[in-house]
Amino acid sequence: MRWPPNKAWTSSAPREGHRHFEVIEYGGKGEDRWVVLKAVLDDNIQFKLNWSELKTYAKWTIGWVQLTE
Repeated sequence: MRWPPNKAWTSSAPREGHRHFEVIEYGGKGEDRWVVLKAVLDDNIQFKLNWSELKTYAKWTIGWVQLTE
């Protein structure tokens, strides 16, 4: 997967009540790469993830995808 990361991401399961996120910050090198995600609908919800977790297709999809509950 390319670096820097895509801006828009969809979580396969709700995270703090939200599924759609955007990358607002990223950094690191090699295995220490990380991203900070912010919920699209709530600026107060932000969290930092290891890049390897974001690349896990079972948990995350690139773009904002409509998912069924």
